[in-house]
Amino acid sequence: MSPRHRFTIAVLFFTLLTGIPAARAETPAEIAAITNAAERGNQGAQLLLGLIYREGRGVPRDARKAFYWIERSAREHQPYSQFVLGQMYAAGEGTTRDMKQALAWWRESALQNQAQAQLALGEAYYYGKDTQQDYREAERWLAKAADQGVAQAQYLLGKMYQQGHGVPQDLERGRDWLSRAAAQGHSDAIKLLHFFADVGGDTMEVYESSREQLKKRADGGDVEAQYQLAIRYETGAWGVRRHPEQALYWFNRAAEKGYKPAMRSLADIYEKGLLGVKPDPKLAAQWRERAK
Repeated sequence: MSPRHRFTIAVLFFTLLTGIPAARAETPAEIAAITNAAERGNQGAQLLLGLIYREGRGVPRDARKAFYWIERSAREHQPYSQFVLGQMYAAGEGTTRDMKQALAWWRESALQNQAQAQLALGEAYYYGKDTQQDYREAERWLAKAADQGVAQAQYLLGKMYQQGHGVPQDLERGRDWLSRAAAQGHSDAIKLLHFFADVGGDTMEVYESSREQLKKRADGGDVEAQYQLAIRYETGAWGVRRHPEQALYWFNRAAEKGYKPAMRSLADIYEKGLLGVKPDPKLAAQWRERAK
């Protein structure tokens, strides 16, 4: 057996066992060997061939061929393939965009403990974009990914507990998850921890205010109250009915007064197209720059 063939077989076994592709451009001979194995039903080869076409590694990029081979591997219960297939359905990459299919494939992968799929599910339910917002499901899947050390999941979970986003507020639990994300260098978690360390006890009183109390303080120009009111309208937390327009209004009120957490929220909103606005990368970048 030639060294090149031994390399190809090693790559196939690595991909099959880990779900993580080797980051190199394959040669024509290697692609021919991988294609042969894929056509004979090797799910690792099918995944690798799909990623080769998706990324254009040694061949022209071809989203349809990528989708074809990744779907074949996913239907053989390969968890990383299922996660990638969900990504492709979510983006309309090589197929018609279909969020129901994306969520279904992410769930199949997440049930096999694939951390990236768990994060994808958690984020989908957390933001409620293209699916119904469901904080219970968000908490469930983010917790699983967070337990596997995914910093973004730890950050979002910490934010949920810290601010009472759809779950009972638990400051200690929230700070713990934010600290874990910050320890991995997650910049937003680091900033949020610094924010809570700086604002002190008065902010806790604002968290515990009723909607009427918050509205009164917000109307009076209290930027923290404006921000907290916006969060409640955004998420439906603490008995406040979700109202995207009001959330956007109060985020803007606080941001225009120089309140950086509101600026960062607006950056996320315009970057991801939340609260019914169209994605606007330029405006998102402007808010993120102002928040520095």
